[in-house]
Amino acid sequence: MSSQVLKSTSISRDAYLTGLLNLVSRSTPSQPTPPAGREKEEKEGWELLQGLRDRSSAMLLEETFPSTRDEAWRFTDLSPLLQVTFQLPESRDVASLQSSDITPLIFSEAADSRLVFVNGVYAPQLSSVAGLPPGLFAGNLTALPENYRSSIPNYLGKQHGAAEVFTALNTAGLTDAAVVWVAKNQVVEKPIHLLFISTLSDSPTICQPRCLVVAETNSQVTLVEDYLTINYWCGDKSHPYFVNAVTEIWAQENAQINHSRIQRDSNVAFHIGKTAISQARHSRYTCNAINLGGKISRHNLEIFQTGEQTETTLNGLTMIGGEQLADTHSALILNHPHSTSRQLQKNIARDRSHVVFNGRVFVAKAAQLTDAGQLNRNLLLSPKARIDTKPQLEIIADNVKCSHGATVSQLDDEEVFYLQSRGLDKVSAYNLLVDAFAADILNQIPLTSVGKMLFQCVACRTI
Repeated sequence: MSSQVLKSTSISRDAYLTGLLNLVSRSTPSQPTPPAGREKEEKEGWELLQGLRDRSSAMLLEETFPSTRDEAWRFTDLSPLLQVTFQLPESRDVASLQSSDITPLIFSEAADSRLVFVNGVYAPQLSSVAGLPPGLFAGNLTALPENYRSSIPNYLGKQHGAAEVFTALNTAGLTDAAVVWVAKNQVVEKPIHLLFISTLSDSPTICQPRCLVVAETNSQVTLVEDYLTINYWCGDKSHPYFVNAVTEIWAQENAQINHSRIQRDSNVAFHIGKTAISQARHSRYTCNAINLGGKISRHNLEIFQTGEQTETTLNGLTMIGGEQLADTHSALILNHPHSTSRQLQKNIARDRSHVVFNGRVFVAKAAQLTDAGQLNRNLLLSPKARIDTKPQLEIIADNVKCSHGATVSQLDDEEVFYLQSRGLDKVSAYNLLVDAFAADILNQIPLTSVGKMLFQCVACRTI
């Protein structure tokens, strides 16, 4: 490719990124009427939010739209995204949904502990927090109590990686966010369901969900972050949509967070998600990341250790088919001693689908006596499916116990034959083996109803 062609392509991508920035910048934060005597504080709060948006816009103008020439995007071609002109969703979509529309989407364990966002906008008529205890705030940014609001500048937009292209794009258009704030010493028994719904309209749309989780010292909480769409068809044509989601999680000293992230958007969606976690001393964080949907999807999972003796568990399952492309990029940055981490990523690819996994574990010189293990297991269900995997272990410390590995395989004909000899037909034997492959991950999800739903998804996506 000539240098002139490369230059014109770069200009086109940068122009597209600028167009997205101009589009999302048109969205304005909702500003509730402040209580009497609080006008000044409210004004300062929204000025801070606007300042955050402006800084992210400035950072974004210094970035370029990713291409396969970038090492981090080498296997994930976003060219199909460049062919779509997106619009902001209509506000009427939020008001048009009723509780009956989301009844099938509610998990029994979190029936009265859920926050619902439609196209990135909070839907109070669909949400329910009646089952949550005092000492916990679960709601949207605009309803954040005064005692928390002054601390927001210390957390919102402060995670590492804020300048990454799609993260900055999300912040540049930030209007509201789901906020879960667990007070010191508070143990939340009920799981909290964060439901992010996208609706289809007469034209392609972009929405940018945002989530902020703060678990203070000695607190415990279980979260289910769920992305999906309803109204799959609009007339006789299914329109693409773009979900650009960012979740920031702060685990303070001795906090415990069990986090399940489920991406089950439709197969016409573009889904790019960032999950950034900060782990303080003695904190424990578990992530169960399930990726099923999207025409092109990518999940950037980044964990930064800020104190010693942390525990991190990362479980991931990607299962796709057709011509889907799913990319998982994880980074675990360990800067302090005596940490323990375990990562198991499983991928299942069928038809002409393409799965990408890049798992980076960085052990700094100060992170002595670290125990880190990473394993990526991949299953190919058809000859034209493709998997690219890159486990990446970088160790500067000299007194650690670290391991990593990757396997790529197909279903074993002997195992299939054995199951057939016990009375199963060939399709049932295949499905049983795939189900067993996925079970290691799905069984880690703490909500029984969520695990059951996902097992059904796996069953309907196999042979």
